[in-house]
Amino acid sequence: MNTDITASAKPEYPVIDRNPPFTKTVANFNILDYLRLSTITGVSVTVGYLSGVKPNIRGPSMVTGGLIGLMGGFMYAYQNSCGRLMGFFPNEAEVARYKK
Repeated sequence: MNTDITASAKPEYPVIDRNPPFTKTVANFNILDYLRLSTITGVSVTVGYLSGVKPNIRGPSMVTGGLIGLMGGFMYAYQNSCGRLMGFFPNEAEVARYKK
């Protein structure tokens, strides 16, 4: 197993921060990230509600689905934001903002 960090994937776009901290990554969320987060959460709440209809546990099932969706949506938005800062995803807006 090769553990050499230089053997990893090379970024295709300009690198803003090779190892962005949590606060910088969350501050870098854009409208699309928040839209994805809320969409995933909303779909998960709906699926949780519908899956709890038959055993008549709609409330707890809906809350559990919502929490799972919120965590999954946050992780997806975080991954996209971090990828833009590290140069793995298109990042024209971030380059303009951070390279003044």
